[in-house]
Amino acid sequence: MSGGRQRTLGSGGQHLLDHLKRMNAENPAFFYAVQGDNDHTGGNIFWADATSRMNYSYFGDAVIFDTTYKMNGYRVPFSSFTGYNHHGQPVLFGCALIIDESESSYIWLFQTWLHAMSGRCPVSITSDPNPLLQVAVTQVLPETRHRLCLSAIFRETREKLAHLYQSHPTFETEFKKCITETETIDEFDSCWQSLLERYYIMDSEWLQSMYNARQQWLPVCMRDTFFGEISRGDGSEPLNLFFDGYVNVSTTIQMLMKQYEKAIASWHDMELKADYETTNTSPVLKTPSPMEKQAANLYTRRIFMKFQEELVETLANPATKIDDSGTVATYRVAKFGEDHKAHAVTFNSFGMKANCSCQTFEYSGIICRHILAVFRAKNVLTLPSQYILKRWTRNAKSGAVSDEHASELPNSSQESLTVRYNNLRQEAIKYVEEGAKSIHIYNVALDALKEAAKKVAAVKNQGPAPTQVGTLLNGGGHELHANQGSQTATYQSTDEKEKKVRELTADLENINRRCEVYRANLLAVLRDMEEQKLKLSVKVQNARLSLKE
Repeated sequence: MSGGRQRTLGSGGQHLLDHLKRMNAENPAFFYAVQGDNDHTGGNIFWADATSRMNYSYFGDAVIFDTTYKMNGYRVPFSSFTGYNHHGQPVLFGCALIIDESESSYIWLFQTWLHAMSGRCPVSITSDPNPLLQVAVTQVLPETRHRLCLSAIFRETREKLAHLYQSHPTFETEFKKCITETETIDEFDSCWQSLLERYYIMDSEWLQSMYNARQQWLPVCMRDTFFGEISRGDGSEPLNLFFDGYVNVSTTIQMLMKQYEKAIASWHDMELKADYETTNTSPVLKTPSPMEKQAANLYTRRIFMKFQEELVETLANPATKIDDSGTVATYRVAKFGEDHKAHAVTFNSFGMKANCSCQTFEYSGIICRHILAVFRAKNVLTLPSQYILKRWTRNAKSGAVSDEHASELPNSSQESLTVRYNNLRQEAIKYVEEGAKSIHIYNVALDALKEAAKKVAAVKNQGPAPTQVGTLLNGGGHELHANQGSQTATYQSTDEKEKKVRELTADLENINRRCEVYRANLLAVLRDMEEQKLKLSVKVQNARLSLKE
């Protein structure tokens, strides 16, 4: 194994461990673990509270692992796992103190974190460049896309090529532009080669090593993977957003937990404010499009603003059909006056599926202006369900855990206890918030809670529940229904299945035809509205001119 730097926490390590033990005693869903070292002053420590674990079930698709302490020389080797919630705000998934910086330590840390998160791997993870960490991610999260933080790449380049930055002030701007503004790999390669030749740095070993590893940091190479970023979208932001301003170079181990709790409280307040704004205010719609109204009702306020920006841009991005092969058509979409920056969009009318060369939806989960321009050309008036990510909606936290990951929850008794605790706690918080809004609702809620308490007590007195009806699949793929030990097999003949498929296909075709009629009618209504609006505007203008005369 590769070695690394060894630290020690001294007496503060025991102080921290005692705090974590108290947290676990108060809430069994609070998770912590210590690696090695019996006196806990030289062993790595990881912890995640109940809220962090629950948030991961909603927003754990894109993760950021922050080791800012390494580059800034923090007194405490504090690291964090974070992501983005449905408002695009930082959200916490766990914290760690990396006392022993070694390959085995990082492997232990990622294994422990993954266990605390119910064993569900993220789609992507972003971290600073670190060979030891890269080995751990590859071993523990082999299916997860690992991206190296671009701001760290820029920082290291500035250090490695300090003489060039000083002698050629324009290099940094051109270098960043080459990396962040190129939209295809070919465009980047051309720009990169031109940059090397212009500044006579073709023999730079550092730049060559960077280029060889470009698949792990170059933005244009990352567009096919979800990273949950809705702002700049080039991965160049610093990683330490959640604890920025709370944990820094002067933070001691004794101060750490207090600052940790302050950061959590602050971000929780910001999320509540964003929830309130989303729920209690209506955004200003900028078009008569039913799709915009649909999005305003579905998305959180910040995500809707990003969607609205893309929708409005379709006015300046016309879609031109360049190929049509039956159900699949290809469009060229470019902003007026910028034909050299055109994007290609393929559209499948049967499944209402579209793919754009910019890959914005794949990267951020928010549909791009290019696909929206094609939808507009094809009279698709509402967003198809596959383009609405639940994690960006107002109802991102509806249900105890994300539906698509419910089956992945662990089966051990302790982990099941954690899941049940979190589920009940989440529902109880919603109930309390609603119940406190008025005295009438409070009285109703209190009576309901008392009645629920009686039912829970009655079930406890009855003992274990009887076996419930379940559904199993045998080796032949036939469905079997089990009820208290008795089993009855249900078989379907091949003819019956084919008949059912034909019936469903016919129904689907009828529905598609009706939808086309509805879209055409609605489009006609919208056109009439625009004409009436124009006529009214002309009348108002004429009336004003008459008054002036």
